[in-house]
Amino acid sequence: MRKILLFLIGVVIIVGAIWGANVIIKNNNKPKPEVQKIVKTVFTETAQNTTVPIVIHAQGNLIAKNRMELYAEVQGVFQYSAHDFKTGQAYGKGETLLRLDASEYYASVQAAKSGFYNLVTSLMPDLRLDYPEAFPVWQSYLNSIDINKSLPPLPEGSSEKVRYFITGRGVNTSYYNIKNMEQRLGKYGIAAPFPGVLTEALVTKGTLIRQGQKLGEFIDTSVYELELSIAKNY
Repeated sequence: MRKILLFLIGVVIIVGAIWGANVIIKNNNKPKPEVQKIVKTVFTETAQNTTVPIVIHAQGNLIAKNRMELYAEVQGVFQYSAHDFKTGQAYGKGETLLRLDASEYYASVQAAKSGFYNLVTSLMPDLRLDYPEAFPVWQSYLNSIDINKSLPPLPEGSSEKVRYFITGRGVNTSYYNIKNMEQRLGKYGIAAPFPGVLTEALVTKGTLIRQGQKLGEFIDTSVYELELSIAKNY
């Protein structure tokens, strides 16, 4: 009787296991519910890259971009200016800011030019006899010399013998000494390199100006620079 009871219990367990397995299989085979897709409407706009200016409210010192401190490179009496050499006076480009009396130095330059002319003249007889091919060139150069104007450049293209002869007579040395004097003569006047205004005037007409003396300051009033302190977030 006991064996029969155990057999029946085993049969019931097996049948129950089979039934449970079938239930699980059926549940897995059920179709999954479809998820309905929701489409959201989004408004878009085409991006256009542009430069966004930064506006900064600040204060600072305004400085002229073009400014020139005036110093005397030579000594002489302040003789002339295109306008009153005073603070606030405006000058146009090329107008004379100031000119020193150069009459004494000018006479020295003229004397040196006259001496150079005589030196070249003294070479002509020797050039005619010893270097006839160079004579026309130097004759033309001699005729082009005007002591009231800047010396013309020395002739080029001469032979080596002619160059030795000219150099040995001191022509080159005399020529470059005079060119140096002409450059220095130009320093007796200062012209405005751009239109502007005198912001400082330290001398007056008739006073003796010494070499290295500061004369004033001249600025261009059309272009300025502004120095500002900008925060890190900019």
